[in-house]
Amino acid sequence: MREDPRHADSRLDDPRLDRRRLEVLRAIVQDYVATQEPVGSKALVERHNLGVSPATIRNDMAALEEDGYIHQPHTSAGRVPTDKGYRLFVDRLSAVKPLSSAERNAIHAFLGGAVDLDDVIARTVRLLAQITRQVAVVQYPSLTRSSVRHVELVAITPSRIMLVLITDTGRVEQRFVETVPIADAPLADLRARLNALIVGHRLSDVPSRIDDLSEQFAREDRPAVDSLVAALLEVVVEQREERVMLGGTANLARFRQDFPDTIGPVLEALEEQMVLLKLLGEATGPSTLTVRIGHETGYEGLSSTSLVTSGYGRDGDAVAQLGVLGPTRMDYPGTMGAVSAVARYVGRVLDQT
Repeated sequence: MREDPRHADSRLDDPRLDRRRLEVLRAIVQDYVATQEPVGSKALVERHNLGVSPATIRNDMAALEEDGYIHQPHTSAGRVPTDKGYRLFVDRLSAVKPLSSAERNAIHAFLGGAVDLDDVIARTVRLLAQITRQVAVVQYPSLTRSSVRHVELVAITPSRIMLVLITDTGRVEQRFVETVPIADAPLADLRARLNALIVGHRLSDVPSRIDDLSEQFAREDRPAVDSLVAALLEVVVEQREERVMLGGTANLARFRQDFPDTIGPVLEALEEQMVLLKLLGEATGPSTLTVRIGHETGYEGLSSTSLVTSGYGRDGDAVAQLGVLGPTRMDYPGTMGAVSAVARYVGRVLDQT
């Protein structure tokens, strides 16, 4: 994993010091995540084969503390990582923790049984929350990054038509349109023309491809065609479809000691869909794994949390984001591995829908 140059530090320029102090930092992070207790030099000597004397470890801890990577919460206590320390730990990870074969099989079986996009999202949220024991967040695929798979027009009555738009990401948008009466033949003709014009094209291209469609119909059918085309355009241009599904919020109760005062601000932030959407961001390009630690989230209420996200989509082209939110004292290698693996599986499921 490539280090972000913004987090580099001159004290770590010496490769020998870099390697040794990183090992000390890594040991502190691992012990603190596992024990929830500040870590002292004696514990590091006893639990880790660092290959140096206790005095050297104490000197390294003092240097790491001076540089802001660890701090001492109490005078007589050991040290705990800071946000900066977690960031360096994550940036210098050489690999994320791979899932076991049992976990991979469970993911495949659980997601493979999904029947539609809503089911895929719901199953993904439950799966991520269960695997990581954190809060899972999954963004629905954005219509702005989707293409048309099929358009269906179904006459409920001659003047009430059900319009169904199906995208390549599994989204299904449905509208009931009240029109002047239209016969079966022109309705079938409109259905055929719409599918010929827009199937396989991005939704953003749809308006320009059907702007003069009603002129191809008899004068008496144009009012109904105009109403149906207008309804379709509303679906493809509206922004209300940006949604997030959340799961596993109760898992936060397991980490009450990780929040300085109360988990209230965290819960309040999670209730705001716009906050979650901004955190996840817009999926662009290939799927990538991102970790935001503490204040990097940009929200004061989430300053004691970390967010691990990845894009998911077809053929590695991300159409939305999914991730996990938990306290900064999290198992980063394991969480990153789980998020990355689930994102890949969700992409495969979308390919099969």
